[in-house]
Amino acid sequence: MTFNSVTFLVFFALVLGVYWMVAPRWRNPILLVSSYVFYGWWDWRFLGLLVISTLVDFTVGRKLYRAKTDRRRGQLLTVSLVVNLGILGIFKYFNFFVDGAVDLLNSLGVEANPTTLKVVLPVGISFYTFQTISYTFDIYRRRLEPTNDLIAFGTYVSYFPQLVAGPIERAQNLMPQILDPVRSFPDDQGRREAARLILVGLIKKVVLADGVARLSNEAFSQADSASAVVLVVGVVAFAIQIYGDFSGYTDIARGVSKLLGIDLMVNFTQPYLSRNITEFWRRWHISLSNWLRDYLYISLGGNRSGTLRTYRNLMITMLLGGLWHGASWNFVIWGGLHGIYLVIHKLMRGGEVDPSEPRWSQIGSILLTNVAVLFAWVFFRAANFTEAIDVIVGIVTLRGGSAERYDVLILIGYATATIALDLVERRRSVANAASIPPRRFGPMTSGALVATMLVAVVVWSGGTPVPFIYFQF
Repeated sequence: MTFNSVTFLVFFALVLGVYWMVAPRWRNPILLVSSYVFYGWWDWRFLGLLVISTLVDFTVGRKLYRAKTDRRRGQLLTVSLVVNLGILGIFKYFNFFVDGAVDLLNSLGVEANPTTLKVVLPVGISFYTFQTISYTFDIYRRRLEPTNDLIAFGTYVSYFPQLVAGPIERAQNLMPQILDPVRSFPDDQGRREAARLILVGLIKKVVLADGVARLSNEAFSQADSASAVVLVVGVVAFAIQIYGDFSGYTDIARGVSKLLGIDLMVNFTQPYLSRNITEFWRRWHISLSNWLRDYLYISLGGNRSGTLRTYRNLMITMLLGGLWHGASWNFVIWGGLHGIYLVIHKLMRGGEVDPSEPRWSQIGSILLTNVAVLFAWVFFRAANFTEAIDVIVGIVTLRGGSAERYDVLILIGYATATIALDLVERRRSVANAASIPPRRFGPMTSGALVATMLVAVVVWSGGTPVPFIYFQF
């Protein structure tokens, strides 16, 4: 069940109607049941993993809060980490590490045969695992008190708008809203904002991401023979695709959640307008960036133990951040490249970020940042290391060959639309920060614009919903 399907439209309409008709005390049970139905739609067998994570961290959180000694608190935190990371490791990384060990032994002359598990990767396991770990960690650090409401905590873990692709919410933000007994139906402004988020999210996903995907797929499928022009078009197309797909999901999740009276955090703020790589990571997948900073980078020592250890901690954090995306060396390389970028930025500029909004006079820095990001995207998108090298070699050597000029024009159209959306969102954020209401169109113009966007979503969808890219992570 995906946000861009008729099935979800029917499902959410039913949930929303029942949710607001019942007494407040029944809303969390309805959310919990709805979330389990939503997740079980893919494979009901994996509901057991949600139950295990919920019961373990609910129990550990309460015992951790009451623990008297640091030793006991450390033991309880270890239980949470072992269970959650153990589940994640088995379902996501077991085959990856077994294959790696077998390759190493064979290279040393020791004959070994792999023993792999034939399991399906549970949708969204990386997201809800990190969310439950953060809950236990915050209690351990005495930043959070545990809840005694198992239904509310179960809702926090499995909340369906953000369950399978984020944002990775913190208990400090989401739990108080879930526990609020008097949350009310959004007012006119809230409903308009929810509708805007859902519509813009669908445009990003169905029109931009799914529309431009063909250019990326064609380029990478012929990585060893396509011309440099085709490969550049494919790499840029993928950058647009993954941004539209992932940020579109987040927009829809936030819009759907607003209609339930709950606010989710912003996960993207125009990342391709970033002037350096540090700023990029403050604008791209913000919930993951913050999670890695707070629970991994700081736990490793952050920048408290000297320059070299700071760089080491950055590299470890980004390498593991890359591995979080999937069991592939390509993701590790992608994370490592971003770690190197961050280290270079710290060396050159101290890692400082200009707090002001990007200006046209800074276009050079923006383009340079995007070139670095695009280079790393090659490894993220490629099926394997060989394919990634084929793409890079084809571009660097200016490989000749035919190139469909209309594809270049199509890419320019998609890039222009993406930049235009980002600039509009940037203008809205600046206006809201300054408490200036954005300029509104008249009713006729607004109606025509909304109708055009809805028609575009229907036409581009082709009647077959395409899954979101981050469902595989």
